[in-house]
Amino acid sequence: TSRSAASSCSAVRIHAMQNRNRQKSVSADHTNKKSEIGIGQENCNRCISNFKVHCLLQTQVIEDDQAKRGGQVYVTNIRGQVPPLVTTDFTVQDQGNASPRFMRCTTYSFPSTADLAKQCKVPLAAIIKPFATVPKNETPLYIVNHGETGPIRCNRCKAYMCPYMQFIDGGRRYQCGFCSCVNEVPVQYFQHLDHMGRRMDLYERPELSLGSYEFIATLDYCKNNKPPNPPVYIFMIDVSYNNIKSGLVKLICEELKTLLDRLPKEEGAETSPIKVGFVTYNKILHFYNVKSALAQPQMMVVSDVAEMFVPLLDGFLVNFQESRAVVNNLLDQIPDMFADTNESETVFAPVIQAGVEALKAAECSGKLFIFHSSIPTAEAPGKLKNRDDRKLVGTEKEKTLFQPQRGVYEQLTKDCVAQGCCVDLFLFPNQYVDIATMGDVPSHTSGSIYKYSNFQVEVNGPQFISDLRRDVEKSIGFDAIMRVRTGTGFRATDFFGAIYMNNTTDVEMAAVDCDKAVTVEFKHDDTLSEESGAVMQCALLYTTIGGQRRLRIHNLSLNCSSQLSELYKSCETDALINFFAKSAYRAMLNQPLKTVREILVNQMAHMLACYRKSCASPSAASQLILPDAMKVFPVYMNSLLKTATLVGSTELSTDDRAFHRLLVNAMGVEETQVLLYPRLIPLHTMDVSSEVIPAPVRCSEERLSESGMFLLENGLSVFLWLGQACPPDLIQNLFSVPSLGHLPSEGMSLPVLDNAHSRKIHSIISSISQQRATSMKLLIVKQKDQSEMLFRQHLVEDKGLHGGASYMDFLCYVHREIRQLLT
Repeated sequence: TSRSAASSCSAVRIHAMQNRNRQKSVSADHTNKKSEIGIGQENCNRCISNFKVHCLLQTQVIEDDQAKRGGQVYVTNIRGQVPPLVTTDFTVQDQGNASPRFMRCTTYSFPSTADLAKQCKVPLAAIIKPFATVPKNETPLYIVNHGETGPIRCNRCKAYMCPYMQFIDGGRRYQCGFCSCVNEVPVQYFQHLDHMGRRMDLYERPELSLGSYEFIATLDYCKNNKPPNPPVYIFMIDVSYNNIKSGLVKLICEELKTLLDRLPKEEGAETSPIKVGFVTYNKILHFYNVKSALAQPQMMVVSDVAEMFVPLLDGFLVNFQESRAVVNNLLDQIPDMFADTNESETVFAPVIQAGVEALKAAECSGKLFIFHSSIPTAEAPGKLKNRDDRKLVGTEKEKTLFQPQRGVYEQLTKDCVAQGCCVDLFLFPNQYVDIATMGDVPSHTSGSIYKYSNFQVEVNGPQFISDLRRDVEKSIGFDAIMRVRTGTGFRATDFFGAIYMNNTTDVEMAAVDCDKAVTVEFKHDDTLSEESGAVMQCALLYTTIGGQRRLRIHNLSLNCSSQLSELYKSCETDALINFFAKSAYRAMLNQPLKTVREILVNQMAHMLACYRKSCASPSAASQLILPDAMKVFPVYMNSLLKTATLVGSTELSTDDRAFHRLLVNAMGVEETQVLLYPRLIPLHTMDVSSEVIPAPVRCSEERLSESGMFLLENGLSVFLWLGQACPPDLIQNLFSVPSLGHLPSEGMSLPVLDNAHSRKIHSIISSISQQRATSMKLLIVKQKDQSEMLFRQHLVEDKGLHGGASYMDFLCYVHREIRQLLT
């Protein structure tokens, strides 16, 4: 019987007899084998029905992991152990490997040879969030102080002392777990070994028994061998016409009066050592002297923006507690000072330059908070022009829309990184501002970018204030440099993130905070030993808020195997999709989007074809076989292909696409997971007396019901969807109106009312917001209203609004690709 790929959209037509055999085969496969999923396929409809019968759903995978591993203690004492999913609620106990909050891998069993890695095409990578928040019920990192001698390191590869070092010769020497070099143990560090060959003080020393810890660094690790000064925060406010008129400037000034009391401080300290400074600007810059001895703040103007300098040092950077009266006086005056301005032109590069010069003069690192509204068109270095040409979308030149304009901004990035000057950019655009270029310095200095289009104080104010508060208060380190060392046989070859790299090994970050993640790819340079596994160490040198130089160390050990089945069994889908998203978003700067999308699908098909060929039990070619650990990988991949950044549509804003690209570049595994598979939570059936958030359902229109109410969130946006036949009593309880028809189509808000339903929904939204890195503005949409389009583009299992297949069609397509590879 012939099996020609005479394709309708599905892939494969086969005769009825084969089809019956195949269905038996699928059923048998599903019942007898738990390590893989079989999906039979005759035509699209049959593919879909079989998929529903035989495939575990994405939400089910999350629920199963929560049921199996949720609420448990995850102990890190086993090499190559696959952690619970990022969506699962668990507690980590560090016993020799870094917590998955700090490091997650695409697979926890590396192939032992380069040939095997090439054959399976599964990327070998780690997603590292060195400053990840540690929950209150987990032990904070221990700090190790070796005094003037500093941390113990291998003489050859410079790896830091860790649990993978093997002590020998009665404890007088140790063999490095990374390069196998035998080192002398310094006299002051000597300790006898027990009958198992372990040091007697093993459990007294964090660096010998834990996966993560910190060393206090000596002066050798400081610039110019001098202890660093505490960092500074400079607030730089665009006071052009738009920002004054919208009320933004007044809002910022009012907020800063209270926010400056909440600057980050060292644990146990009463006040923050961080100094603050203030600049306002339009096409010229205004610096302010807020020295505590002054009765009134003084303004100094720099109008020559081509040769930027800071006109004062004494009194520009101050301790807020000491200068509170003068600073508050200034913040009261700024909105009035510029109330009658007609100036709509702005500069941008000179603003960053001014900040860097101030940090240089003060000999410290720090952060610039820039509040900016329009494309910088005033005559000055870094002047930009509108290059938003939608005619390029879908062409070879589309990539140029996302490439930053070089020159001034490239040099600024180098200057910022060298000085440890991080740039956080708050944008309030009413039209195109060239985010690809304006976001370039923030995204290479480990800064954050926030965007509030068509800003209105009443509508966007609470979201902006919430973001600003978190940004100012969050845990952070400065002037950081990170290096990832590996055992013999493999090495770190590529790095993705909001980082700067001057060479191939040192990851430079002007600052490092609790949200930023760096994705690191590894390649073989020799055969890996199955006995000793694969070890890696991330070492981060940084300056604390108090001006102390420290080393934060994270260690992780993985298995190695010559059996590809072990690799597939140990895969982590959420980490894989983080890697693919970041690598695709980088590739789109140099290749046409069509090529980037083809590469993604091709690599996925290769990964699954290799599994089918090398690991799966023999089965009919008409079955799609997925490894157990990757059963939801296709849904994530299809969602990635449909993101605004990759889909390429003239209906989508270039700035939105560029903004999304820069955001994803800095994301950790949790953030990319929920972005690519949003949570769709049914609210109409919830138990208002329970504290539990209702279980999410599949992210598809099929799951919506006219009488229902659903909350959808993806870490960046949150929607409340109201079905046309939503019960009037529910509408009354939530909005204090008798029915859905009484609600306006736009500008709806969710009032806080004194009833169980209202309290429960506000509690759910608050709980979700606390888990996310940025504040999410709530958008309320009614079924069949125009605003519903915004909501529908997040239903990732359905056909994309701007292009892109439904999940079912995509599976059919992938199956066809796999079959072609196999034949």
